[in-house]
Amino acid sequence: AETTTMVYWGGAVGGSCSGKCCPGRDAACVGEGWREGRGGYGTCYCDGGCRRTGDCCRDHGQECPALPCVVGEWSHWSGCAEQCQPHLRVRRRYVQQEPKNGGEPCPALEQKAGCLEYLTYQGKDCGHEHVPAFITTSEYGKERKRRAASSLRPSDKGEAGYCVEFRTESLSRHCALETRPYARWMQYLREGHRVCVTCQAPAINADTQRCAGDGHNADGGKILHWEAVGNSLCQGTWKKIRQLEHCSCPLVHSFVFT
Repeated sequence: AETTTMVYWGGAVGGSCSGKCCPGRDAACVGEGWREGRGGYGTCYCDGGCRRTGDCCRDHGQECPALPCVVGEWSHWSGCAEQCQPHLRVRRRYVQQEPKNGGEPCPALEQKAGCLEYLTYQGKDCGHEHVPAFITTSEYGKERKRRAASSLRPSDKGEAGYCVEFRTESLSRHCALETRPYARWMQYLREGHRVCVTCQAPAINADTQRCAGDGHNADGGKILHWEAVGNSLCQGTWKKIRQLEHCSCPLVHSFVFT
């Protein structure tokens, strides 16, 4: 039969974890001394899981302090994985310190989001219109402005852009069911709400100076179609309210043409 070797330390009045702390849950990382709280005197543990089970030695917190996972800052968003079609971009961060002694575990180290590039890898315009209107979270617009500073198209820097307000008429059930971290913004789409969509470079067509699907010349009664980048099943219709110089909708109802 298998046997477990029990390793004991100390026996001192204060506890028995001095000199050793075991990672994770380790049944062999056992001592004899005073337990934390009102646990009395007897067998106690010095491993990383004893706090969850409530059987730590009294000096565990001092000898084996819980250290949380520490991660670095997010990297910049990457470009789209594919050009000239709706796809995904990614950003990452890296672990600087692993958790120890039952400390907080590491958070997600990768995020994804929908995107649409208008240039090929060679810097040429994709040269086609996108219908219906493809939209994504306004956070993508902030990253796109940063990337525009080094854009292959000098004209991007001079295109001021504009805002279009719509009122949503319908949307598929897939929007509310979306739970992936990079696509949770779709949950805030609701029928009958006023939403703002920013048109900015590089989504602005160089010839027309407009974004595809912005409802230009459409009256308020015309039904227009939209689709969320990152989940082609999240789509619906809206009606154009007006065009403005700047958007003023709440953040959760603010998007960008992609």
